[in-house]
Amino acid sequence: MVNNKSSFTNTQILSWLQYFSKKAGLDIEKIKIIDISKKKKNLIPTIETHKRVLVFADAGDPNFFFNLWDYGLGECDIWFKTGLEPEGNVSICKLSEMINVDITEPSVMLIFNPNARSSYKIGLQNDNFSQGSVRYVASEIRSIIVNKLHLDDQDTICIISGESIAVESAMIANEGEIIAVEYNKHDRFSMEENITKFGLNNVSIVSDTSRNSLKPLPVPSLSFIVATDRFEEEVQNLLKINPQMKFVVYTLELDILSKILEVFDKYHITRTEVIQIAMSKLNRKNVFEAKPAPWIISGEIID
Repeated sequence: MVNNKSSFTNTQILSWLQYFSKKAGLDIEKIKIIDISKKKKNLIPTIETHKRVLVFADAGDPNFFFNLWDYGLGECDIWFKTGLEPEGNVSICKLSEMINVDITEPSVMLIFNPNARSSYKIGLQNDNFSQGSVRYVASEIRSIIVNKLHLDDQDTICIISGESIAVESAMIANEGEIIAVEYNKHDRFSMEENITKFGLNNVSIVSDTSRNSLKPLPVPSLSFIVATDRFEEEVQNLLKINPQMKFVVYTLELDILSKILEVFDKYHITRTEVIQIAMSKLNRKNVFEAKPAPWIISGEIID
């Protein structure tokens, strides 16, 4: 069950914001607040895209600082203080100096990241992902797919066999929920590694699209599916939990493309867009190599 009750009251949060803004000589509007004592949120992507992050945390994760350091945030400055009330002095150091520190009580920290980007850039390079059993789609094609999903920061989306799409979607929909369906246990393990590596707390991994697997989770409004012979079953199951489900479907196979269109017609899903992506890259011999050209089919129920 998700914890929706913060360890800190609104009054305390405002007091801490004032405390740190005075200590650091900062305007309040320049500080991003994230309360991970209330709900697990994506802290690492938040630090990556904000120069100053005020974090409210509770006891629980013994590897909290180690994970931030392991991701490459060790050079960030951190102002750290325990307790519920902003009283006394604050400890100031590099985040790398905190890797052996456990959070054993409610704590507040102001993290400065001088290398923060102003926004999340889609299209992570494949080398950034876990090198497990998964064969990732090219970053350029992934950028187009994520663009076609039109994600909002609070969306709930079901992603079937699209590991790298799930990672990037989780970063964009950082207040939402990503349901990652992975049939293969090795792919599930790779997905778990990626969740840890990117510090994602809004991804739930399930082994199939059955009612038992999806019922305990939030209802998605959108699904991204790497289509296989299971496609019709997946569409059936998703429409049972949300009759207004929107679909974005990926395939490289012509016979699967034909099946997708048939299934859409059968379940009265209107095709809103069908595109094919053609891409070539210059190799070491200065020759352009054509890459696989997938189809991306979007559809939704239109009353």
